Amino acid sequence: MKTEIGIVKWFNNDKGFGFIMPEAGGKDLFAHFSEIQGTGHKTLEENQRVSFVAGQGQKGPCATQITVI
Repeated sequence: MKTEIGIVKWFNNDKGFGFIMPEAGGKDLFAHFSEIQGTGHKTLEENQRVSFVAGQGQKGPCATQITVI
């Protein structure tokens, strides 16, 4: 599993999910709050730079092990 870098395209704090655009290109990845690393309230903001590991969810590509950098 390779760590990649991306930018948060959008994140809905109320629903707890959004999408990340990989810097390397390719499809946007689904991002769920449960995959955000750290403690406290887990959320992301538009245009934040993050690291993640690409995975495959039930409905398509997703980001796992998300960390704000």
